[in-house]
Amino acid sequence: MSKFQLISSDSHVTIPDEAWQEYLDPEFRDRAPQIERTDEGDFRVFEGRKTPILTLNNLAGKKPEDFSLNVRKLEDQRSGAWDPAERIRDMDADGIDAEVLYVGGPLMTADTELRLNSVRGYNRWLSDYSAHAPKRLLGMAAIPIDTPERAVEELHFAAAQPGLAGGYIPLFPPEGDYGDEKWNPMWEAFLDTGLPIGLHVGGRRPGTPVANLYESAPRFMTGLVMSKLTMAESVSELIHGLVMQRYPGLKFIAVEGQIGWISFFQYYSDHIWEKHRFWTKSALKEPPSHYFRRQVFATFMEDPVGLREREHIGVDNIMWASDYPHSETTWPNSKTLTEEWFESYSKEDKDKILWRNCAELFGLL
Repeated sequence: MSKFQLISSDSHVTIPDEAWQEYLDPEFRDRAPQIERTDEGDFRVFEGRKTPILTLNNLAGKKPEDFSLNVRKLEDQRSGAWDPAERIRDMDADGIDAEVLYVGGPLMTADTELRLNSVRGYNRWLSDYSAHAPKRLLGMAAIPIDTPERAVEELHFAAAQPGLAGGYIPLFPPEGDYGDEKWNPMWEAFLDTGLPIGLHVGGRRPGTPVANLYESAPRFMTGLVMSKLTMAESVSELIHGLVMQRYPGLKFIAVEGQIGWISFFQYYSDHIWEKHRFWTKSALKEPPSHYFRRQVFATFMEDPVGLREREHIGVDNIMWASDYPHSETTWPNSKTLTEEWFESYSKEDKDKILWRNCAELFGLL
C-alpha cells in the first residue's frame, strides 16, 4: 500500500481449537482441546474438563449491555479473529490499513511439553494467518521465556517466518529480573533479528496471588485498571535494570496499557533517580525518561488524558490501536472516532500517532 491513514498497533487473533490438529506436532494432537457443539451452546473439552465458551475477547460490534459470560456459540463471536479473509473485510469496513496482531494463543496448560509445542504451533498458525495479506496483517510471535535458550530458539524461528513482524514476551521473567545477565542472549537475539519487543498487559510477577477477575464488578473493574498500571513496573525495571542502556537498539512496545500514566512516570522516574541514584549506586547514566523516549512505544485505544500530555510523553512514542475484536474495540467506528478526536491536531502529529510511528517501527515505509 502506497499510502496509510490508519494502522492499529494492537489488535488480536484467536487460534481456533480445531487448528491445533494441524499446527501441533503429531505426538501432541491427542492432548489438544476439542469443541463440543450442543443445543445449549458450544463447549471446550480440554484436560478432562468441559467448559462453556466464556470470553469477552471477540465481541466487536456488540453493545456493552450485550456483553456476557453466559454460554454461547462460537458463531456469536467475530470470526475475523480466526478467519483472515473475514478480518480484511472488517478492516476495510473500519478504514484500517494494517494491524499488528497479538495474543491469540498458545495453550494455557500446566503441561510444559504441550505448552511449549503449542508456542511453535501458534506461531506457525499466525504466520499462515498473517501471510494472507502481507503488509496488512503483522503477526507478533509468542516467545517463551522458560529459559533464555528457548527464547532465542523461538526468536530465530519467528524471524524466518513470513507474516511475523515481532515477538512478545511476558512483562516479567519467571524469577529475578530481565536485567540479569542470563537474559543477555535473548536481548542479543532480538537485536540480531531486528524484531520489536511487545510487552502486553495482563501479566503479573510470578508468585503474585491471582484473584478471579470475573468474581464481581469491583474485582473486574479494579483488575482492569491495575493491569494498565502494571506496565509501568515492567518498563521501569527494563530501564533501571540497564537493559535499555546496554542495548540501545532494542525497541519495546507497551501494549494496551494506554498512555496517560506515562507523563507522570517520566517525571517521577527522573525525580527519584536524581534523588536516590548516588546512595543506591545506580549505574544508569541518563535520566530514565531518556531511555523511554529513545526505546519505548506505547499503544492506546481511547485516552484523552494521555493525548493531552502527548508533548511531554513524546509524540514519536505514541501509537493508536483499535483492539479489534475485543470488547474495548473502537470497531466499526475507528475511522470516524479518530477523525473526530484528531480534528484540531496538526497533520504531522495526527499522522505520527495514527499510522506513521507504527509504520516506521515495523518497516512498512
